Amino acid sequence: MEEQYKPSSENLDDTNTNEVNATNEGFKNRINLKPLQDSVAQIKQELAKFIVGQNEMIELLIISILTNGHSLIEGVPGVAKTVTAKLLAKTMDVDFNRIQFTPDLMPSDILGTSIFNVKTSEFEYKKGPIFSNIVLIDEINRAPAKTQAALFEVMAERQITMDGTRYNMELPFLVFATQNPIEQEGTYRLPEAQLDRFLFKIEVDYPSLEDEVQILMENHQRKDVMDLNTISPILSSASIKKYQDLIKQIVVEDNLLNYIASIVNNTRNNGNLYLGASPRASISILNASKANAAINGRDFVTPDDIKRCTKAVLKHRLVLTPEREMEAFTVDKVVDQILETIEIPR
Repeated sequence: MEEQYKPSSENLDDTNTNEVNATNEGFKNRINLKPLQDSVAQIKQELAKFIVGQNEMIELLIISILTNGHSLIEGVPGVAKTVTAKLLAKTMDVDFNRIQFTPDLMPSDILGTSIFNVKTSEFEYKKGPIFSNIVLIDEINRAPAKTQAALFEVMAERQITMDGTRYNMELPFLVFATQNPIEQEGTYRLPEAQLDRFLFKIEVDYPSLEDEVQILMENHQRKDVMDLNTISPILSSASIKKYQDLIKQIVVEDNLLNYIASIVNNTRNNGNLYLGASPRASISILNASKANAAINGRDFVTPDDIKRCTKAVLKHRLVLTPEREMEAFTVDKVVDQILETIEIPR
């Protein structure tokens, strides 16, 4: 049986005076996480009106919101990737836009373009659909490289530079993108530079037999009608900002920082990998682990938080060697091996 991880008391921030009992733990938190936990529970309850199962996808998407990170959702058609992202956006009282990526989509179709105003004899910038708080990009791998490149700046820096003028995005700004891993015709591989800008790659599998029976029953009962207006908004832009700031206060001990760095460093020296992870991956694991701890009622990170988030952070950033690809090896296996190799802090 694993020894329970406990943070050193000297690393806790004494300035946080709110003390509440952590969920399923015998410790007392220095940060009041109950409002955040209640909000997460309410979001899950709203999504459960239409979504059966898919708990992993939902939790990772919530973590991405709390850490202000973008998510790439991958799965075969019909497993509720787009619907889940739309419903999650409905639980937030913020602006939402959906962009359907196609092979003929141009960068100006996303970012906007300058239009000549006859009355003023000047060019005016007409903003594109990317100017929103939550942007759902459906079938992101259907657009060519030049269109993909249009997202680089806005995803990394939350800004767009057009005709020498910088336009900052209104926060929160999050991109949820979907793609089909099976279909090849009419699709383009996402550049590594763009993949690295996603916090998570969330792989969505088929539902279990029990879940599929439940899906059929609920679909039959509501007569194949999905009224998204029944979804109640839970979070405002102010509350999202508040919870994102709260996540930053979660305690992380130095030995856990070393644990994260060791995992990522191993990817750069692993014989199975052609391309390892960057420091952005290390920061992503750190931030995601903090959010995972918070939604589980703890104001400190444990090794289990790190292990839970590592695969979703790394799987789209690593590239196998050609030899391993021919042997049908997978990135998931490499990450599992790394997690088994690195000593877990106690």
